[in-house]
Amino acid sequence: MKELFLSLLTGIIIGMSFKLLKLPLPAPPVLAGVLGVFGVYFGGVVFDWIVKVLQQ
Repeated sequence: MKELFLSLLTGIIIGMSFKLLKLPLPAPPVLAGVLGVFGVYFGGVVFDWIVKVLQQ
C-alpha cells in the first residue's frame, strides 16, 4: 500500500512540475497509457504461464 501511495504522490508532483514549467506531460494519452501498462503486465504473466506449462 505504501508503494501505491508513493507512486501516486510522485506522479502528482511530476505532473504539477511539468505544468508549472509549461511542458507537455510526459505520459501517453490516458486510455492508451493504461492499456499499454496492462499489456506489458499481461504479457509478462502470460510468458510466465507458458514457461511453467512447457517445463512440465
